Order: sequence, then C-alpha cells, then structure tokens
Amino acid sequence: MEQSVVDKVKNDPNFKTLVSERSKFAWKLTIAMLVVYFSFILTIAFNPSALGAPLGDDTVTTVGIPVGIVIIIFAFILTGIYVRRANTEFDDLTAKIKENAKGE
Repeated sequence: MEQSVVDKVKNDPNFKTLVSERSKFAWKLTIAMLVVYFSFILTIAFNPSALGAPLGDDTVTTVGIPVGIVIIIFAFILTGIYVRRANTEFDDLTAKIKENAKGE
C-alpha cells in the first residue's frame, strides 16, 4: 500500500471514529465478560458450597452446572452483540473510509 493512501486513511475522521468507537465497545464487552467470569471463579474460591448445592432433593446436579452454562451462553450473546454492531455501524464506517481513500 502506498504511503499516501495510508496517510489518507489515518487522517480520515471516520477512521479515527471507527478506532475509538470500536475500542470503547470492545472494552465494555470485555469488562462485562471478565466481571461475570471472575465472579464465578471467586465464588468457587471463597464460597464453593454455594455452587456445590444440589438443585433439588432428588438430584445430583449442582447449582454450578446451570450457572456455568449461563456463563457460556452469556459469552455467545456478547459475541453476537459485537458481530451485529460490527456488521452495521463499523462496516458502514469502513466503507466510508474506503470511499474517501479511493476518491481523493
């Protein structure tokens, strides 16, 4: 890639917006996942009986099993949220950046 094109892209306000918005959004999702995951780990570390309690009187399945499944589903949901935003807002900004780089 030519340096002039690189400079056009780096100086494009849409590029700066894309980088800023994408980073902020990714950090928010990362923090959400870390809070959920570390809450689970800290519960295991400091109160294992909470997750080790059986779901019912006649079952050997503990509370930890559905909680773990919910954490996995939460990760999939966060991934879906990111993909949705990336495919709409971020792709639109990327298209604008490409147009500006080609057009000038």
